[in-house]
Amino acid sequence: MSATRSELLARRGQVTLAVNGRALLAEKRTALMREFTRLTQSVVSGMQGLEERARTARASLAEATALDGPETVGSAAMAATGEISVGLRSRNVAGVAIIELEHDPVARRRNDRGYSPTATTPRVDAAAEAFESLIESLLDIVALELSLRRLAEEITRTTRRVNALEHVVIPRLEEERNYIAMVLNERELENRTRLMRAKNRVDQRAADENREGGGR
Repeated sequence: MSATRSELLARRGQVTLAVNGRALLAEKRTALMREFTRLTQSVVSGMQGLEERARTARASLAEATALDGPETVGSAAMAATGEISVGLRSRNVAGVAIIELEHDPVARRRNDRGYSPTATTPRVDAAAEAFESLIESLLDIVALELSLRRLAEEITRTTRRVNALEHVVIPRLEEERNYIAMVLNERELENRTRLMRAKNRVDQRAADENREGGGR
């Protein structure tokens, strides 16, 4: 590292760039944390609803199995097949793709479930409806959890970069800047001192010459 005026200017520019970069990364982290908090609240709420729907589904299935028989319930389950169209789209939050899942309605009418309505009971229908609601909740939570993982990873990376700039890069650049400035100031002071000494010698010589000329 050479202590020159150009190096001093370069270090000042690097410090400014690093400080601005730290501010931008901190703003990015704030935006990511805000989205992370919002999605976390949605997931917590969704998980609570999921647990309630799971209990309802299990209870409905147990009741149908106990009162209508496992054969009736099993036959209805085997017949109640179908497909759910699912699509993914993303939106950008501070450079991170947030996944949003779109799907067709899971709930079906009684006649659309695949089993014969005349061969089942309302209890089987209630169990089917409860599990359809459970599947719909699962699909809604899947995309949220994926987005949460992406946000958490990016928040961790951004925090590391902010800390590196704040505690390593910027202090190092500021130390180098201050050192170069100190060396340049010392050189300037030495140059001024040398010039003053040279000027004093010239003035002294001129005064001596004047005295010698006056005494002749």
